[in-house]
Amino acid sequence: MRTQRQVVDYSLQKRAVLRELLAGRVGTYDVCDASPYLKNAARFHGEPTDERCPICRSENLIHVHYIYGDELKQSAGQARTLAELPVLAMTLREFQVFVVEVCLGCDWNHLVEQFLLGRDGLTGGNEGGPDQDVVGGNAAAAAPANRRRREAQR
Repeated sequence: MRTQRQVVDYSLQKRAVLRELLAGRVGTYDVCDASPYLKNAARFHGEPTDERCPICRSENLIHVHYIYGDELKQSAGQARTLAELPVLAMTLREFQVFVVEVCLGCDWNHLVEQFLLGRDGLTGGNEGGPDQDVVGGNAAAAAPANRRRREAQR
C-alpha cells in the first residue's frame, strides 16, 4: 500500500516464542489460545496465506487486519479485509493496522506486524505544498489559530 509507514515487524518475537515452545519452557496451551472472537474474525474477514502453522503444521495461517484510530470512533478495533484498507487509507487521515496470524486448527495466534495508513502519508513529502503553513506544520492544526487571529482583528 502506498501510504503504509512506520512498519513494525514482530517476526523476531515470534521466533523467540517458538524457540521457548520447542525448548519446553512454554506449553502449547500458552501459545495456542485464540479467542472465539479472533477465530470468527479470521473466518469472515481474514486473508488466507500460503504459510503453514508452525505448531500443528496441518493448516495454513490466516491474517486478520484490525484497525484503530481516532477518526474511526465506534469502528475502532474492528477486523477489516485487505481490500478495504486502501479505501479507508484514502478517506481517513491516519489509522493504525495490526496484523494477527491465526490457525483455525490449533488456535495459534501471534501479532505479525503493525503499521500506519492514511492520507497523512501522501502529504508527508510535500515541503511547502498547499497543506503546509509557513513554519512547516500542518495546515489543519494551524487553522484554529488563524481563525482566532481573524476574529480578534474584527
